Amino acid sequence: MDIGKEKLLWMYERMRLIREFEERLHTDFAAGKIPGFVHLYAGEEAVAVGACTHLRDDDFITSTHRGHGHCIAKGVDINAMMAEIYGKATGACKGKGGSMHIADVGKGMLGANGIVGGGPPIACGSGLTAKVKGTDQVTICFFGDGASNQGTTAEGLNLAGIWKLPVIFICENNGYAETTSPDYSVSGRDIAARARGYGMPSLAVDGLDLFAIYEAVGEAAARARRGEGPTFIEAQTYRYFGHFEGDTIHYRTREEETRYRSRDCIERFRSAVTDQGLLTAADLDAIDQQAKASIDEAVRFADTSPLPTQADMLTDVYVNFSERDLWPFQQALA
Repeated sequence: MDIGKEKLLWMYERMRLIREFEERLHTDFAAGKIPGFVHLYAGEEAVAVGACTHLRDDDFITSTHRGHGHCIAKGVDINAMMAEIYGKATGACKGKGGSMHIADVGKGMLGANGIVGGGPPIACGSGLTAKVKGTDQVTICFFGDGASNQGTTAEGLNLAGIWKLPVIFICENNGYAETTSPDYSVSGRDIAARARGYGMPSLAVDGLDLFAIYEAVGEAAARARRGEGPTFIEAQTYRYFGHFEGDTIHYRTREEETRYRSRDCIERFRSAVTDQGLLTAADLDAIDQQAKASIDEAVRFADTSPLPTQADMLTDVYVNFSERDLWPFQQALA
């Protein structure tokens, strides 16, 4: 495959930003700086970046509760993401959604989702919109191995197959649905094979190899833009941290973790491009430093941003409240 230097630099920058973002959250959550739940994407960077490299600004993605990497790969502002996770008014969703519900429709990010399997029906909606309007927009639907067992996923695959929607379903099989291995919970164990029953091509790829993801999604995106319908890709990957921050991770071994970390997607990319003379170590080192600086700035922005006010509680909702309705909330916050 022929990938230019500018694109290679962008890929590395996005992966490094995701890794630095997640590792900073890991530290700050442990220090008690972040409210709510946090599910980290570190280790899976190649999937989000390899896939989103093929997307335009007007294309769409749907995400999961482990969505920071998807957001960064699609171009959501990192300062706004950090502020959202810190619960600040300057956040991407004004501090009301937190880690699991970051969205930026203007960037085509239709939302992280706390509901397992919540993304496929939404992806079918954006895919149907593109088809009805006659555009060549593509939607990528990210979901995990746990969501592969959800009825919403089956329904989404069926609809996309019937209507030949321009949707790419990417199952990020990171080895555990919370704490449960697919070896125990997935009948047949071949998740990619399921999609063939819905009349779409499917394949499993090494999700720790950015170039494998890039090639597979490139073919799927071209197919979707030609109006030939959906594709299913199972990206076999691994998350470095627990299901959520605070997870004691008793369900996997240190040996397993070491084995996967030895195949780190960022280090594999770095070795590949420097060995072939496509980029230099100096190019990549400069990106490393810039990524650290960007995350430091995002944390500073979040730290110094204001919290939402009481008046913000009842904005961005679908129901109008009276002063009488608001009174219990005011008392609770008093």
